[in-house]
Amino acid sequence: MSEFIVSARKYRPDTFKSVVGQNSITETLINSISNNKLAHAYLFCGPRGVGKTTCARIFAKTINCTNITNGEACNECESCQSFNKNISMNIHEMDAASNNSVDDIRLLIDQVRILPQMGQYSVYIIDEVHMLSSSAFNAFLKTLEEPPAHAIFVMATTEKHKILPTILSRCQIFDFNRIQVTDISKQLEYVAKNENINFEKDALHVIANKADGGMRDALSILDQISSFSEGNITYQNVIDNLNVLDYDYFFKISTALFNNQISESFILLEEIINKGFDGQQILNGLAKHFRDILISFDPNTIQLLEVSDNIKSKYEDESKIIDKNYIYDALDIINKSEISYKASQNKRLHIELCFIKLANIKAEHEKFELLKKKLS
Repeated sequence: MSEFIVSARKYRPDTFKSVVGQNSITETLINSISNNKLAHAYLFCGPRGVGKTTCARIFAKTINCTNITNGEACNECESCQSFNKNISMNIHEMDAASNNSVDDIRLLIDQVRILPQMGQYSVYIIDEVHMLSSSAFNAFLKTLEEPPAHAIFVMATTEKHKILPTILSRCQIFDFNRIQVTDISKQLEYVAKNENINFEKDALHVIANKADGGMRDALSILDQISSFSEGNITYQNVIDNLNVLDYDYFFKISTALFNNQISESFILLEEIINKGFDGQQILNGLAKHFRDILISFDPNTIQLLEVSDNIKSKYEDESKIIDKNYIYDALDIINKSEISYKASQNKRLHIELCFIKLANIKAEHEKFELLKKKLS
């Protein structure tokens, strides 16, 4: 049996151009390498799974490459080869979560004095740097401010606010963004094709949404669903496996409520609850659904929808049926229901009352129009 390698490791980027969704950061790093304007300390901040440590490793490999082309490593020289085989003596990685004491930093400081055995720089990548103790940070300050010419520090953190201002002032700071759903979806499509996995695009969009901006999470979910579905990823098996509410339910509910079909909406609510979803998820999903209908009214804002083209066309069709004033009132009612949901003693009744109010919006509008006519 061949050894299975998880997609997050197998498809980890090894060049700046292969990094997904962080173009402004990778371009800046490429330019600084091309122009030989390297800082002595960098701080990469952002959510988990967006490429902070990956970019730190690529940066470390590239600045020691003996044949840099357009700011990218050649992947062929001796330095690049040793890096790719994880045997490079120029790159030192430290996990600050488990090495956060003064003694750990003193060992690092002693190591910094040693010249690189190959290449020009020794790069020290410190992951989860916010986990260092205050005394460890203080011990690190002087070295970070005036390191030897051959030493470069690249620190990564998910919690920038926990880092001392004195450390921040000594670093070039790069803020990594959550990766866009469309970018994640494209990368998942690329991986699925490479792995000969059959897939539906709608299914990959659901996975991308569930990953919440993290590529590592998205690839882990892809592996999970691929195992579950035996290499045939469909929209249905994704929502079943990830416990995600189907878009169709919300389309059916909004149509029923707009047409004042309260009984139909209650039946749909029963189906959703029987699938194991709680009221908070239902209200939250319904609010997002009406918000997505609202932005579908304008061709300029419909691009903000983080869904597949198939679902996007459904929202566009829905916006032609439900009028804007109804959406405004619906969002207000749902928002108030969400706020008061936790205090409610009867959760099921609370949602049903919300549905009744949503179903009566149209009637209230019609009454108002009739009154206006009478007064005029």
